[in-house]
Amino acid sequence: MIFIVSGSTKIDMEILKDPKIMLVDDNKVNQRLALLIFRQIGFTCDIASDGMEAFEMYKQKRYDLIFMDIQMPVLDGMESTQLIRAFEKDSETLHRAMIVALSGSELNENKGACLEIGMDDFIEKPIRVESLREYISKLSS
Repeated sequence: MIFIVSGSTKIDMEILKDPKIMLVDDNKVNQRLALLIFRQIGFTCDIASDGMEAFEMYKQKRYDLIFMDIQMPVLDGMESTQLIRAFEKDSETLHRAMIVALSGSELNENKGACLEIGMDDFIEKPIRVESLREYISKLSS
């Protein structure tokens, strides 16, 4: 995952107070970069290294926004999303996480499948900081 930073990097904290954000990515460099970028724009982000870890973390914390890599070991992003959506349905919660797929060029082949299994949107890498701001802003609307 590559982040492109341009313009102002601060988000108006009035948009959303303390959203629970998780990045799911098996690449350690991407994880460290994500933590720095989220800190730069005024938010914290928890990290999961695979889809199963993401699902277990979601059950404990009920994240508001999840950036989910598609290709990962143990459990991929599509399978993890299906588990999260089933958990939300089974627990009869009104809470529903916004799940945004992250992928490279192969994402074009998976767009329909991502939406069909319950992802809300998708971002093709490289990710722009403006895109992160946009998704965080959507949480308050």
